[in-house]
Amino acid sequence: MGTNDLILTLIIGAVSGWLAGQIRRGYGFGLVGNIIVGIIGAFVGGWLFREVLHADLGGGLVGVIATSVIGALLLLFLIGLFKR
Repeated sequence: MGTNDLILTLIIGAVSGWLAGQIRRGYGFGLVGNIIVGIIGAFVGGWLFREVLHADLGGGLVGVIATSVIGALLLLFLIGLFKR
C-alpha cells in the first residue's frame, strides 16, 4: 500500500465512519469516535472482502465507500456486543 492509497483509505474511512454512525444511531461514539471507527472499518472491510470473501463490490469510489461502510458497521456491531 503506497502513501496515496493510505491517505485515500483514511479519508474514505472517515466518511464511511460518519455514514455508519448515521445508519446505526445509538451505537455511535460521536463524530470523532465514528471517524476513527470508520478508518479502522475501512481496513476491516477491505480485508474482509479481499481475503475472506474473495469478493468485490465494484470498482471506483462507490465500491470502496460501500466496502468501508460495511466494515465500519461490522466494527460498530462488534463493539456494541462488548459495550453492553
